[in-house]
Amino acid sequence: MPKKELIVKLAELAVKVGANVQKNQDVVIRTSTETKTLAREIAKQAYLAGAKHVHVQWSDEYISHETLLHASIEELQIVPEWIKNQYQHYVDLGACFISIASPIPGLNKDVDPVKSQKSGIAIQKAISFFREFLMGNKSQWTIVSEPNPVWAKQVFPDLDEEEAVEKLWLAILEASRVTENNDPIKEWQEHNKRLLAHNKILNNYNFKHLHFKNSLGTDLIVELVKNHVWAGGGEVAGNGTYFNPNIPTEENFTMPYKWGTRGRVVATKPLNYQGKLIDQFWLEFKDGQVVDYDAKVEKNALTNLLETDEGSKYIGEIALISHESPISNTNILFLNTLFDENASCHMALGRAYPMNVKNGLNTEIKELEKIGYNNSMVHSDFMFGSKDMEIVGLTYDGKEVKVFEKGNFVI
Repeated sequence: MPKKELIVKLAELAVKVGANVQKNQDVVIRTSTETKTLAREIAKQAYLAGAKHVHVQWSDEYISHETLLHASIEELQIVPEWIKNQYQHYVDLGACFISIASPIPGLNKDVDPVKSQKSGIAIQKAISFFREFLMGNKSQWTIVSEPNPVWAKQVFPDLDEEEAVEKLWLAILEASRVTENNDPIKEWQEHNKRLLAHNKILNNYNFKHLHFKNSLGTDLIVELVKNHVWAGGGEVAGNGTYFNPNIPTEENFTMPYKWGTRGRVVATKPLNYQGKLIDQFWLEFKDGQVVDYDAKVEKNALTNLLETDEGSKYIGEIALISHESPISNTNILFLNTLFDENASCHMALGRAYPMNVKNGLNTEIKELEKIGYNNSMVHSDFMFGSKDMEIVGLTYDGKEVKVFEKGNFVI
């Protein structure tokens, strides 16, 4: 366990920079029993920041595993009214949300992937209004992490459990820009400025498409939606509050045109999806849709992801991150998308973010779909960046611009 003051710093960062909790605002902490230490400190810091009431949604990965293992598919698809009412209550309150991630990779390897799929679809359908509330940035939200022994041992298999947890704690803190001698809040303000400056450069080019190539087999063209907006770093919620959705973050990302992706992409890191670790996989796209794919590890889980709904076969996000970036340079495979996506260029299968197109936050989803917005119940990021990634952007006047060379930004 790191020093108490470091955990306090991380909790304060989640409250003041991540969710940017406002005075008299309700706060919802979404967490698991693996993260009691950080959850308790975040609750304290939220109240110190003026929160009206802190609500905590607890979950337990192991109980969820037993439920998926033993409950019937029919039972798993029943979502009680009180769960819908609870989420509606939080939306009506205008609450902000702080999630604490602590995955247990591979926990569900013995679970029928169809059960995971059906259960996930049922809850997503039941609280679709909440998904639109959160992904539409109607209020503030953020994600931070706390290690658990199983996760830590998978990241650092050569260390004993206590040492592994300690090392993962320190890696999480460092990636989150929290150290003993710094002011994380001030450092994040400077970090946001750098990301916003890069957004401006990319937006000024107004690329029609991006062409990705590397030696691993990626040869992919991603067309961008017209009037797309590059984002990254802090964002402004519908209530006017500036917040940071991800701690950490290193990405600049935007919205692909739903039907404009073509070619092959080869993943460079595993994807932890519903407790299954999908690895060594590739996808082939035509007219935006995945038309062929394979995975050497957990192909069935990838199949169920792609078959979630119509939109899960298309992408909703494309993100650029230099190979020479803080998280990438740790050479740690975190087995957690929150960290691994910030070490590599990535894309997301599924739902797009409305903010990534002009006036998107003020436009109905059905209208956004007409211009190439991908709607889905899932949003699953996977990494495909590499040290030799080359990216060329094509502007609307036919000019080719080199965006990445040897894995890094050159604009």
